Amino acid sequence: MTDDRSTLRRALRAQRRNLPAAVRISGAEALAANLLALPFAPQSGYVAGYWAMDGEIALHAWQLRLPKDCIYCLPVLHEEQQLRFAPWRPGDALVPNRFGIPEPSLAEASLLLPEQLSLIVLPLVGFDARGHRLGMGGGWYDRSLAFRQRSPAPPWLAGAGYEAQRVEQLEAADWDVALDAVCTEAGILDCRSALYV
Repeated sequence: MTDDRSTLRRALRAQRRNLPAAVRISGAEALAANLLALPFAPQSGYVAGYWAMDGEIALHAWQLRLPKDCIYCLPVLHEEQQLRFAPWRPGDALVPNRFGIPEPSLAEASLLLPEQLSLIVLPLVGFDARGHRLGMGGGWYDRSLAFRQRSPAPPWLAGAGYEAQRVEQLEAADWDVALDAVCTEAGILDCRSALYV
């Protein structure tokens, strides 16, 4: 399964990187509208996104349109290959982590646990209708969100990507944490029912 996932990951990443700029711009705008229309989109509390890299669909349009009582956060690499989340606004300082991804530089006491968030929007390389997500292969989100396998407790989990990243079926590994929804430029896939809304 590892070789199949690696091959699929390489192909989908190349496809994503090759999307024209116009598709990226319009895709980010449409994605923002779909994220805001999620049936469980919070009106307040902490919500997390990501810093788009390697052709990932951007979240800036969504961040700027969040309800005023939502506090936007970015992931921060933490001990034991786990993620924490830090509030961030455009203009706040960022530092590159060990993978070169910008993240807020905040004191440990200012970092949030995943359980403290209302919604986490996850980057993905590929996805299927059942909410299975193919990530970059490091397992950071799966380790950080493992508690969701035992209980459907907050936060809600929504993947974000381009429709071109959808695949027929992904074989889930034991450690994979399923998504509640996937938003693309084409619509919202409610993975709880596997239907587009």
